[in-house]
Amino acid sequence: MHRHGYKGRKFGRETDQRLALTRGLMCSLIKYQSITTTLARAKEIRRSTEKLITMAKKGGLHNRRLIIARLNDLEAATLLMDYIAPQIKRDSGYLRIEHAGYRRGDNSEMGTISFVDEISFDEPEEKPAKSARTTKSVKKEDK
Repeated sequence: MHRHGYKGRKFGRETDQRLALTRGLMCSLIKYQSITTTLARAKEIRRSTEKLITMAKKGGLHNRRLIIARLNDLEAATLLMDYIAPQIKRDSGYLRIEHAGYRRGDNSEMGTISFVDEISFDEPEEKPAKSARTTKSVKKEDK
């Protein structure tokens, strides 16, 4: 039997446990900018996190709500949309995975996943807001 058409790694877990694991890893990556985990987990969360970063770069309310639904963490979603995405200047390849040796207990391959660009959490970059009220001209009443 072939494994054609099956995407993703199972990690020896059921679906809900696997989803919770990937959500937790993605939220930690967004909050701390770099995490060390097994190499297989790092490769798996890179796929989904880069898709979230692309959605955050596009902006908009719909993409914000999709990111909140995928992460299930409002703080991480806000960090991604307001602080991280405006600072990323590249079109793809936002994350880097570096080998970090082997784990002492079970000799698993470890990897550190982090952002390629330097990210700061000071203040979000301001975009000029388009407001309907500022573009309309106000008529003065004659007395």
